[in-house]
Amino acid sequence: MRALSIALAGALLASTPAAAQSVEEQARVHRLVGEVRADRLRADVEAMVGFGTRHTLSETESDTRGVGAARRWVQREFQAISRDCGGCLEVVLPSQIVTALPRIPDPTEVVNVVAIQRGTTDPERVILISGHLDSRVTDVMNATADAPGANDDASGVAALIEAARVLSRERFPATLVYAALTGEEQGLHGARILAEYAQARGWRIMANLNNDMVGNIEGQNGVIDNTRIRVFAEGTRTLETQAEADTRRYNGGEVDSPSRNLARFIDGIADRYLTNFDVEMIYRTDRYGRGGDQVAFLRLGFPAVRITEGSENYDRQHQDLRTENGVVYGDMIEGIDFDYLAQATRLNVATMAAMARAPAPPTGVTIAGAVLPDTTLRWTAGPGAAGYRVWWRSTTAPQWTHSRWAGPATELVLRGVVIDDFFFGVSAVSADGYESPVVFPGPAGAFIPAAAPAPRPAN
Repeated sequence: MRALSIALAGALLASTPAAAQSVEEQARVHRLVGEVRADRLRADVEAMVGFGTRHTLSETESDTRGVGAARRWVQREFQAISRDCGGCLEVVLPSQIVTALPRIPDPTEVVNVVAIQRGTTDPERVILISGHLDSRVTDVMNATADAPGANDDASGVAALIEAARVLSRERFPATLVYAALTGEEQGLHGARILAEYAQARGWRIMANLNNDMVGNIEGQNGVIDNTRIRVFAEGTRTLETQAEADTRRYNGGEVDSPSRNLARFIDGIADRYLTNFDVEMIYRTDRYGRGGDQVAFLRLGFPAVRITEGSENYDRQHQDLRTENGVVYGDMIEGIDFDYLAQATRLNVATMAAMARAPAPPTGVTIAGAVLPDTTLRWTAGPGAAGYRVWWRSTTAPQWTHSRWAGPATELVLRGVVIDDFFFGVSAVSADGYESPVVFPGPAGAFIPAAAPAPRPAN
Protein backbone atom coordinates (compact mmCIF):
# COMPACT_ATOMS: atom_id res chain seq x y z
CA MET A 1 0.00 0.00 0.00
CA ARG A 2 2.83 2.34 0.91
CA ALA A 3 4.59 1.60 -2.41
CA LEU A 4 1.47 2.50 -4.38
CA SER A 5 1.08 5.74 -2.43
CA ILE A 6 4.68 6.70 -3.12
CA ALA A 7 4.23 5.95 -6.82
CA LEU A 8 1.08 8.05 -7.06
CA ALA A 9 2.68 10.91 -5.12
CA GLY A 10 5.61 10.80 -7.55
CA ALA A 11 3.24 10.92 -10.50
CA LEU A 12 1.42 13.94 -9.12
CA LEU A 13 4.67 15.77 -8.44
CA ALA A 14 5.78 15.02 -11.97
CA SER A 15 2.47 16.38 -13.22
CA THR A 16 3.47 19.92 -12.30
CA PRO A 17 4.60 21.42 -15.62
CA ALA A 18 7.97 23.07 -15.90
CA ALA A 19 7.78 26.83 -16.40
CA ALA A 20 8.46 26.52 -20.13
CA GLN A 21 5.62 24.03 -20.53
CA SER A 22 2.97 25.59 -18.28
CA VAL A 23 -0.37 26.96 -19.44
CA GLU A 24 0.81 30.37 -20.53
CA GLU A 25 -0.95 33.69 -20.57
CA GLN A 26 -0.40 35.45 -23.86
CA ALA A 27 0.28 39.17 -24.09
CA ARG A 28 -1.28 39.27 -27.56
CA VAL A 29 -4.56 37.90 -26.22
CA HIS A 30 -4.54 40.45 -23.40
CA ARG A 31 -4.05 43.19 -25.97
CA LEU A 32 -6.97 42.00 -28.09
CA VAL A 33 -9.21 41.78 -25.03
CA GLY A 34 -8.35 45.37 -24.21
CA GLU A 35 -9.51 46.59 -27.62
CA VAL A 36 -13.19 45.69 -27.08
CA ARG A 37 -15.28 48.85 -26.66
CA ALA A 38 -18.66 49.16 -24.96
CA ASP A 39 -19.56 52.29 -26.92
CA ARG A 40 -19.33 50.45 -30.24
CA LEU A 41 -21.46 47.64 -28.85
CA ARG A 42 -24.08 50.17 -27.80
CA ALA A 43 -24.10 51.76 -31.25
CA ASP A 44 -24.57 48.36 -32.88
CA VAL A 45 -27.48 47.38 -30.62
CA GLU A 46 -29.10 50.78 -31.18
CA ALA A 47 -28.83 50.28 -34.95
CA MET A 48 -30.48 46.86 -34.79
CA VAL A 49 -33.25 48.01 -32.46
CA GLY A 50 -33.85 50.90 -34.87
CA PHE A 51 -35.16 48.51 -37.53
CA GLY A 52 -38.37 48.12 -35.52
CA THR A 53 -38.71 44.39 -36.01
CA ARG A 54 -36.30 41.79 -37.35
CA HIS A 55 -38.82 38.96 -37.43
CA THR A 56 -37.85 36.30 -39.98
CA LEU A 57 -41.17 36.81 -41.81
CA SER A 58 -41.01 40.61 -41.68
CA GLU A 59 -40.39 43.22 -44.37
CA THR A 60 -37.42 42.58 -46.67
CA GLU A 61 -37.64 45.43 -49.23
CA SER A 62 -37.58 48.44 -46.91
CA ASP A 63 -34.26 50.12 -46.16
CA THR A 64 -35.37 51.17 -42.68
CA ARG A 65 -37.58 48.42 -41.23
CA GLY A 66 -37.60 44.65 -41.06
CA VAL A 67 -35.20 41.75 -41.33
CA GLY A 68 -34.07 42.63 -44.86
CA ALA A 69 -32.83 46.07 -43.81
CA ALA A 70 -31.15 44.56 -40.75
CA ARG A 71 -29.37 41.93 -42.82
CA ARG A 72 -28.05 44.52 -45.25
CA TRP A 73 -26.84 46.65 -42.36
CA VAL A 74 -24.83 43.73 -40.94
CA GLN A 75 -23.43 43.05 -44.41
CA ARG A 76 -22.28 46.68 -44.69
CA GLU A 77 -20.65 46.50 -41.25
CA PHE A 78 -18.68 43.40 -42.27
CA GLN A 79 -17.69 45.03 -45.57
CA ALA A 80 -16.45 48.14 -43.73
CA ILE A 81 -14.41 45.97 -41.35
CA SER A 82 -12.95 44.14 -44.33
CA ARG A 83 -11.92 47.40 -45.98
CA ASP A 84 -10.11 48.39 -42.79
CA CYS A 85 -8.13 45.13 -42.74
CA GLY A 86 -7.18 45.16 -46.42
CA GLY A 87 -9.91 42.81 -47.59
CA CYS A 88 -9.28 40.14 -44.96
CA LEU A 89 -12.97 39.20 -44.68
CA GLU A 90 -15.00 37.36 -47.29
CA VAL A 91 -18.69 38.20 -46.79
CA VAL A 92 -21.13 35.50 -47.90
CA LEU A 93 -24.91 35.06 -47.60
CA PRO A 94 -25.76 31.36 -47.13
CA SER A 95 -29.52 31.03 -47.67
CA GLN A 96 -32.37 28.67 -48.47
CA ILE A 97 -36.05 28.94 -49.27
CA VAL A 98 -37.75 27.40 -46.25
CA THR A 99 -41.29 26.18 -45.67
CA ALA A 100 -41.56 24.65 -42.21
CA LEU A 101 -44.96 24.43 -40.59
CA PRO A 102 -46.19 25.80 -38.31
CA ARG A 103 -43.76 28.74 -37.94
CA ILE A 104 -42.91 29.33 -41.61
CA PRO A 105 -46.18 28.52 -43.40
CA ASP A 106 -45.23 30.09 -46.74
CA PRO A 107 -41.96 29.76 -48.70
CA THR A 108 -39.53 32.24 -47.14
CA GLU A 109 -35.91 32.94 -47.92
CA VAL A 110 -33.86 32.57 -44.75
CA VAL A 111 -30.60 34.48 -45.22
CA ASN A 112 -27.52 34.50 -43.00
CA VAL A 113 -24.81 37.16 -43.11
CA VAL A 114 -21.39 35.58 -42.60
CA ALA A 115 -17.85 36.98 -42.62
CA ILE A 116 -14.94 34.57 -43.13
CA GLN A 117 -11.40 35.44 -42.01
CA ARG A 118 -9.25 32.77 -43.66
CA GLY A 119 -6.52 31.10 -41.65
CA THR A 120 -2.94 31.36 -42.81
CA THR A 121 -1.70 27.77 -42.40
CA ASP A 122 -4.72 25.64 -41.37
CA PRO A 123 -7.67 27.32 -43.13
CA GLU A 124 -10.05 24.32 -43.00
CA ARG A 125 -9.97 24.43 -39.19
CA VAL A 126 -12.71 26.85 -38.14
CA ILE A 127 -13.66 28.66 -34.95
CA LEU A 128 -17.12 30.17 -35.43
CA ILE A 129 -18.99 32.75 -33.37
CA SER A 130 -22.73 33.15 -33.95
CA GLY A 131 -25.75 35.13 -32.80
CA HIS A 132 -29.22 35.40 -34.27
CA LEU A 133 -30.42 38.57 -35.92
CA ASP A 134 -34.15 37.81 -35.93
CA SER A 135 -36.50 38.91 -33.14
CA ARG A 136 -40.06 38.23 -31.97
CA VAL A 137 -42.83 39.27 -29.57
CA THR A 138 -45.37 37.15 -27.65
CA ASP A 139 -46.96 35.66 -30.77
CA VAL A 140 -44.14 33.97 -32.66
CA MET A 141 -46.05 34.56 -35.91
CA ASN A 142 -46.48 38.33 -35.40
CA ALA A 143 -44.15 39.75 -38.05
CA THR A 144 -45.39 43.36 -37.98
CA ALA A 145 -45.39 44.49 -34.32
CA ASP A 146 -42.33 46.27 -32.95
CA ALA A 147 -39.90 43.60 -31.72
CA PRO A 148 -36.70 45.42 -30.66
CA GLY A 149 -34.88 42.22 -29.68
CA ALA A 150 -32.20 44.24 -27.91
CA ASN A 151 -30.94 41.39 -25.77
CA ASP A 152 -32.47 38.50 -27.76
CA ASP A 153 -30.34 38.65 -29.75
CA ALA A 154 -28.97 42.00 -30.90
CA SER A 155 -26.55 41.59 -27.99
CA GLY A 156 -25.09 38.42 -29.51
CA VAL A 157 -24.86 39.92 -33.00
CA ALA A 158 -23.19 43.05 -31.60
CA ALA A 159 -20.68 40.81 -29.81
CA LEU A 160 -19.73 38.98 -33.01
CA ILE A 161 -19.44 42.20 -35.03
CA GLU A 162 -17.17 43.70 -32.37
CA ALA A 163 -15.17 40.47 -32.30
CA ALA A 164 -14.69 40.82 -36.06
CA ARG A 165 -13.47 44.40 -35.65
CA VAL A 166 -10.89 43.38 -33.07
CA LEU A 167 -9.71 40.03 -34.41
CA SER A 168 -9.50 41.14 -38.06
CA ARG A 169 -6.49 43.26 -37.12
CA GLU A 170 -4.38 40.13 -36.76
CA ARG A 171 -3.81 36.93 -38.73
CA PHE A 172 -4.32 33.46 -37.31
CA PRO A 173 -3.39 29.92 -38.41
CA ALA A 174 -7.06 28.81 -38.26
CA THR A 175 -10.08 30.42 -39.91
CA LEU A 176 -12.41 32.65 -37.90
CA VAL A 177 -16.06 32.90 -38.93
CA TYR A 178 -18.53 35.55 -37.73
CA ALA A 179 -22.15 34.58 -38.38
CA ALA A 180 -25.34 36.64 -37.96
CA LEU A 181 -28.08 34.02 -38.35
CA THR A 182 -31.80 34.37 -39.04
CA GLY A 183 -34.70 32.00 -38.59
CA GLU A 184 -33.75 31.10 -35.00
CA GLU A 185 -37.10 31.97 -33.46
CA GLN A 186 -38.89 30.08 -36.23
CA GLY A 187 -36.97 26.83 -35.69
CA LEU A 188 -33.16 27.27 -35.85
CA HIS A 189 -33.26 27.38 -39.65
CA GLY A 190 -30.41 29.81 -40.22
CA ALA A 191 -28.07 27.75 -38.05
CA ARG A 192 -29.01 24.57 -39.92
CA ILE A 193 -28.35 26.30 -43.25
CA LEU A 194 -24.92 27.50 -42.13
CA ALA A 195 -23.98 24.14 -40.56
CA GLU A 196 -24.82 22.40 -43.85
CA TYR A 197 -22.94 25.09 -45.79
CA ALA A 198 -19.88 24.45 -43.60
CA GLN A 199 -20.12 20.69 -43.93
CA ALA A 200 -20.46 20.85 -47.72
CA ARG A 201 -17.26 22.90 -47.91
CA GLY A 202 -15.24 20.63 -45.65
CA TRP A 203 -14.91 23.03 -42.74
CA ARG A 204 -13.58 21.34 -39.61
CA ILE A 205 -15.47 23.39 -37.05
CA MET A 206 -13.65 23.05 -33.73
CA ALA A 207 -16.02 25.37 -31.90
CA ASN A 208 -19.32 27.13 -32.42
CA LEU A 209 -19.60 29.85 -29.78
CA ASN A 210 -23.30 30.67 -29.94
CA ASN A 211 -23.99 33.93 -28.13
CA ASP A 212 -27.69 34.24 -27.37
CA MET A 213 -28.70 36.89 -24.82
CA VAL A 214 -25.43 38.16 -23.40
CA GLY A 215 -26.39 41.67 -22.27
CA ASN A 216 -28.81 41.51 -19.33
CA ILE A 217 -27.66 41.62 -15.69
CA GLU A 218 -30.97 41.93 -13.79
CA GLY A 219 -32.63 38.61 -13.02
CA GLN A 220 -36.35 37.98 -12.71
CA ASN A 221 -35.94 38.32 -8.93
CA GLY A 222 -34.37 41.76 -9.26
CA VAL A 223 -30.89 40.59 -8.27
CA ILE A 224 -28.07 42.19 -10.25
CA ASP A 225 -25.47 39.69 -11.50
CA ASN A 226 -22.74 41.26 -13.62
CA THR A 227 -19.82 38.96 -12.85
CA ARG A 228 -21.10 35.59 -14.12
CA ILE A 229 -21.85 34.14 -17.54
CA ARG A 230 -23.14 30.65 -18.30
CA VAL A 231 -21.76 28.25 -20.89
CA PHE A 232 -24.14 25.40 -21.75
CA ALA A 233 -22.59 22.24 -23.25
CA GLU A 234 -24.08 18.90 -24.23
CA GLY A 235 -22.98 15.74 -22.43
CA THR A 236 -23.08 12.72 -24.72
CA ARG A 237 -22.61 13.85 -28.29
CA THR A 238 -25.64 14.04 -30.53
CA LEU A 239 -24.15 11.72 -33.19
CA GLU A 240 -23.22 8.93 -30.80
CA THR A 241 -23.86 5.45 -32.21
CA GLN A 242 -25.31 2.59 -30.18
CA ALA A 243 -21.93 0.85 -30.01
CA GLU A 244 -20.26 4.07 -28.86
CA ALA A 245 -22.97 4.56 -26.24
CA ASP A 246 -22.43 1.06 -24.89
CA THR A 247 -18.69 1.70 -24.47
CA ARG A 248 -19.20 5.14 -22.99
CA ARG A 249 -21.76 3.94 -20.43
CA TYR A 250 -19.27 1.37 -19.16
CA ASN A 251 -15.98 3.29 -19.30
CA GLY A 252 -17.10 6.91 -18.91
CA GLY A 253 -17.24 9.96 -21.12
CA GLU A 254 -20.68 11.32 -20.21
CA VAL A 255 -19.11 14.62 -19.14
CA ASP A 256 -16.29 14.72 -21.68
CA SER A 257 -17.85 15.41 -25.04
CA PRO A 258 -15.86 17.87 -27.15
CA SER A 259 -18.44 20.51 -26.28
CA ARG A 260 -17.86 19.92 -22.55
CA ASN A 261 -14.10 20.21 -22.98
CA LEU A 262 -14.66 23.32 -25.07
CA ALA A 263 -16.61 24.73 -22.11
CA ARG A 264 -13.69 23.88 -19.80
CA PHE A 265 -11.36 25.67 -22.21
CA ILE A 266 -13.59 28.79 -22.14
CA ASP A 267 -13.67 28.66 -18.35
CA GLY A 268 -9.88 28.66 -18.27
CA ILE A 269 -9.77 31.58 -20.71
CA ALA A 270 -11.96 33.65 -18.38
CA ASP A 271 -9.69 32.87 -15.44
CA ARG A 272 -6.57 33.94 -17.32
CA TYR A 273 -7.71 36.96 -19.32
CA LEU A 274 -10.71 38.58 -17.63
CA THR A 275 -11.11 40.36 -14.31
CA ASN A 276 -14.07 39.68 -12.01
CA PHE A 277 -15.89 37.68 -14.68
CA ASP A 278 -16.52 34.01 -14.12
CA VAL A 279 -17.71 31.27 -16.45
CA GLU A 280 -20.25 28.92 -14.93
CA MET A 281 -20.26 25.66 -16.88
CA ILE A 282 -23.74 24.20 -17.18
CA TYR A 283 -23.89 20.47 -17.92
CA ARG A 284 -26.88 20.74 -20.24
CA THR A 285 -27.26 21.43 -23.97
CA ASP A 286 -29.40 24.50 -23.28
CA ARG A 287 -31.79 25.92 -20.72
CA TYR A 288 -34.36 23.37 -19.52
CA GLY A 289 -36.85 22.65 -22.32
CA ARG A 290 -35.43 25.43 -24.51
CA GLY A 291 -33.04 25.60 -27.44
CA GLY A 292 -30.67 27.71 -29.49
CA ASP A 293 -28.68 27.75 -32.71
CA GLN A 294 -25.83 25.65 -31.29
CA VAL A 295 -28.15 22.63 -31.51
CA ALA A 296 -28.07 22.71 -35.32
CA PHE A 297 -24.27 22.47 -35.25
CA LEU A 298 -24.35 19.62 -32.72
CA ARG A 299 -26.65 17.68 -35.05
CA LEU A 300 -23.89 17.62 -37.66
CA GLY A 301 -21.20 16.63 -35.17
CA PHE A 302 -19.59 20.04 -34.63
CA PRO A 303 -18.57 20.99 -31.06
CA ALA A 304 -20.83 23.84 -29.94
CA VAL A 305 -21.83 25.68 -26.79
CA ARG A 306 -24.38 28.29 -25.85
CA ILE A 307 -23.02 31.40 -24.10
CA THR A 308 -25.72 33.21 -22.13
CA GLU A 309 -25.96 35.81 -19.37
CA GLY A 310 -25.85 34.61 -15.78
CA SER A 311 -29.39 35.69 -14.90
CA GLU A 312 -32.39 35.94 -17.21
CA ASN A 313 -35.40 38.23 -16.97
CA TYR A 314 -38.40 36.55 -18.59
CA ASP A 315 -40.43 39.78 -18.63
CA ARG A 316 -37.95 40.96 -21.27
CA GLN A 317 -38.06 37.88 -23.49
CA HIS A 318 -40.60 37.12 -26.25
CA GLN A 319 -42.99 39.79 -24.96
CA ASP A 320 -45.26 42.39 -26.55
CA LEU A 321 -44.13 45.89 -25.58
CA ARG A 322 -46.47 46.97 -22.77
CA THR A 323 -46.80 47.97 -19.13
CA GLU A 324 -49.11 45.99 -16.84
CA ASN A 325 -49.57 46.61 -13.11
CA GLY A 326 -46.43 48.71 -13.11
CA VAL A 327 -44.35 45.97 -14.76
CA VAL A 328 -42.63 46.88 -18.04
CA TYR A 329 -42.54 44.05 -20.56
CA GLY A 330 -40.46 43.78 -23.71
CA ASP A 331 -36.91 43.35 -24.93
CA MET A 332 -35.81 46.98 -25.10
CA ILE A 333 -32.39 48.55 -25.07
CA GLU A 334 -32.88 49.75 -21.50
CA GLY A 335 -32.43 46.13 -20.46
CA ILE A 336 -28.84 45.98 -21.73
CA ASP A 337 -25.79 46.63 -19.56
CA PHE A 338 -23.08 47.48 -22.07
CA ASP A 339 -20.17 47.02 -19.69
CA TYR A 340 -21.38 43.46 -19.12
CA LEU A 341 -21.86 42.94 -22.85
CA ALA A 342 -18.29 44.13 -23.35
CA GLN A 343 -17.08 41.50 -20.87
CA ALA A 344 -19.00 38.80 -22.71
CA THR A 345 -17.45 39.98 -25.97
CA ARG A 346 -13.96 39.92 -24.44
CA LEU A 347 -14.53 36.31 -23.42
CA ASN A 348 -15.36 35.41 -27.02
CA VAL A 349 -12.42 37.37 -28.43
CA ALA A 350 -9.94 35.71 -26.07
CA THR A 351 -11.37 32.24 -26.72
CA MET A 352 -11.28 32.64 -30.50
CA ALA A 353 -7.77 34.10 -30.53
CA ALA A 354 -6.36 31.43 -28.24
CA MET A 355 -8.00 28.55 -30.13
CA ALA A 356 -7.03 29.93 -33.54
CA ARG A 357 -3.38 30.27 -32.53
CA ALA A 358 -3.23 26.87 -30.83
CA PRO A 359 -2.80 23.67 -32.83
CA ALA A 360 -5.87 21.60 -33.61
CA PRO A 361 -7.01 19.33 -30.77
CA PRO A 362 -5.26 15.95 -31.01
CA THR A 363 -6.84 13.13 -33.02
CA GLY A 364 -6.71 9.39 -32.56
CA VAL A 365 -6.49 9.61 -28.76
CA THR A 366 -6.59 6.16 -27.15
CA ILE A 367 -6.01 4.85 -23.64
CA ALA A 368 -4.91 1.56 -22.08
CA GLY A 369 -4.22 0.32 -18.57
CA ALA A 370 -6.74 -2.30 -17.51
CA VAL A 371 -5.36 -4.52 -14.70
CA LEU A 372 -2.12 -2.53 -14.72
CA PRO A 373 -0.61 -0.06 -12.23
CA ASP A 374 0.14 2.45 -15.03
CA THR A 375 -1.96 4.27 -17.65
CA THR A 376 -0.82 4.73 -21.25
CA LEU A 377 -2.19 7.33 -23.66
CA ARG A 378 -1.47 7.49 -27.38
CA TRP A 379 -2.45 9.98 -30.05
CA THR A 380 -1.70 11.04 -33.61
CA ALA A 381 0.75 13.88 -34.26
CA GLY A 382 -0.82 16.91 -35.89
CA PRO A 383 0.41 20.00 -37.76
CA GLY A 384 1.45 23.01 -35.73
CA ALA A 385 1.99 21.10 -32.48
CA ALA A 386 5.38 21.51 -30.81
CA GLY A 387 4.33 19.09 -28.10
CA TYR A 388 1.49 17.53 -26.17
CA ARG A 389 0.26 17.54 -22.60
CA VAL A 390 -1.53 14.65 -20.93
CA TRP A 391 -4.16 15.65 -18.41
CA TRP A 392 -6.09 13.77 -15.75
CA ARG A 393 -8.60 14.48 -12.99
CA SER A 394 -10.78 12.72 -10.45
CA THR A 395 -13.91 11.28 -12.07
CA THR A 396 -16.03 13.74 -10.05
CA ALA A 397 -13.88 16.84 -10.64
CA PRO A 398 -15.30 19.51 -13.00
CA GLN A 399 -11.91 20.68 -14.31
CA TRP A 400 -8.63 19.06 -15.32
CA THR A 401 -6.35 19.16 -12.29
CA HIS A 402 -3.11 17.30 -13.11
CA SER A 403 -0.93 17.25 -16.21
CA ARG A 404 2.36 15.99 -17.53
CA TRP A 405 4.31 17.33 -20.49
CA ALA A 406 4.95 14.71 -23.19
CA GLY A 407 6.99 16.83 -25.57
CA PRO A 408 6.70 15.89 -29.26
CA ALA A 409 6.08 12.21 -28.45
CA THR A 410 2.77 10.56 -29.37
CA GLU A 411 2.65 8.28 -26.33
CA LEU A 412 3.00 8.77 -22.59
CA VAL A 413 2.95 6.26 -19.74
CA LEU A 414 1.73 7.61 -16.42
CA ARG A 415 3.56 5.45 -13.91
CA GLY A 416 1.58 4.75 -10.77
CA VAL A 417 -1.60 6.39 -12.06
CA VAL A 418 -4.35 3.76 -12.17
CA ILE A 419 -6.76 4.04 -15.09
CA ASP A 420 -9.74 3.08 -12.94
CA ASP A 421 -9.54 6.13 -10.68
CA PHE A 422 -9.31 9.07 -13.08
CA PHE A 423 -10.47 10.55 -16.38
CA PHE A 424 -7.75 11.38 -18.89
CA GLY A 425 -7.16 13.56 -21.95
CA VAL A 426 -4.54 15.09 -24.24
CA SER A 427 -4.01 18.65 -25.51
CA ALA A 428 -1.74 20.01 -28.25
CA VAL A 429 0.60 22.95 -27.62
CA SER A 430 2.23 25.33 -30.09
CA ALA A 431 5.86 26.45 -29.93
CA ASP A 432 4.77 29.79 -28.48
CA GLY A 433 2.61 28.23 -25.76
CA TYR A 434 -0.95 28.28 -27.13
CA GLU A 435 -2.83 25.17 -26.05
CA SER A 436 -5.82 23.40 -27.58
CA PRO A 437 -8.82 22.11 -25.65
CA VAL A 438 -8.30 18.72 -24.02
CA VAL A 439 -9.47 15.65 -25.93
CA PHE A 440 -10.96 12.71 -24.01
CA PRO A 441 -9.92 9.31 -25.44
CA GLY A 442 -12.16 7.54 -27.94
CA PRO A 443 -15.28 8.56 -29.87
CA ALA A 444 -16.92 10.16 -26.83
CA GLY A 445 -14.35 12.96 -26.78
CA ALA A 446 -13.23 13.27 -30.41
CA PHE A 447 -13.52 16.79 -31.83
CA ILE A 448 -13.88 15.23 -35.29
CA PRO A 449 -16.26 12.26 -35.15
CA ALA A 450 -15.32 9.10 -37.00
CA ALA A 451 -18.64 9.10 -38.84
CA ALA A 452 -20.63 12.25 -39.60
CA PRO A 453 -23.70 12.70 -41.81
CA ALA A 454 -22.86 12.88 -45.50
CA PRO A 455 -22.54 16.50 -46.67
CA ARG A 456 -25.28 17.95 -48.83
CA PRO A 457 -24.38 19.54 -52.15
CA ALA A 458 -23.25 23.17 -51.77
CA ASN A 459 -25.70 25.86 -52.88
